[in-house]
Amino acid sequence: MAEPKWETYRSFLAVMTEGSLSAAARKLSLTQPTLGRHVGQFEADLGLPLFLRSQTGLIPTQAARELLPHAQAMASAAEALVAKKLGRIGFGLFAHRRYLEKHGTPKSLDDMRGHAIIGFDKETPFIQALRKAGLPLSREMFALRTDADLAQLAALRAGFGIGVTQLGIGRREPDLVPLLPGALKFELEMWLAMHGDLRGTRRMRLLFDCLAENLAAYAATSRAG
Repeated sequence: MAEPKWETYRSFLAVMTEGSLSAAARKLSLTQPTLGRHVGQFEADLGLPLFLRSQTGLIPTQAARELLPHAQAMASAAEALVAKKLGRIGFGLFAHRRYLEKHGTPKSLDDMRGHAIIGFDKETPFIQALRKAGLPLSREMFALRTDADLAQLAALRAGFGIGVTQLGIGRREPDLVPLLPGALKFELEMWLAMHGDLRGTRRMRLLFDCLAENLAAYAATSRAG
């Protein structure tokens, strides 16, 4: 799955806030065909339909409504923006050693059908992207459903079952065993941002640089391979 570019996020946000391609194009000083291509590319990158085309215009899908706060947050950061890309975070399948000793180690995705799977409750664009990346997920297959990342990690650490977590987290936990390397190929970009006015404050600049250095080091441990 391709990582969407900021210009496609911006065009998507303009359509959501303005209500039509023509109004969004005027706001961004783009031609309507150009903005339409941005939206189409954004949908292709995500692997999700974001709008239903009708005679009355574009109707946002549930995925578009769920993605809107994320796009708004990105826009706010861009308007602030001192920003630095720190790297990419990979995700993988893990289970606690105690769980595998008791239930066995799956050798393929099909083998996981007989295991306790830790998963989500509500389907989000992120979950749909994971499915697009090759992991056949459905809500009904999970023995534990929660949308809280920390709760999922706690369940992994407790030996409840098999779940997805960041590679950097899984690799630093000696009792979490990576499963089916290569079965899940999905990464997210990590960015650090702060308001430009704070860059002139020495202690804030030092904090930004310290966070950037350490989070970049973490991101380097969170890549596949």
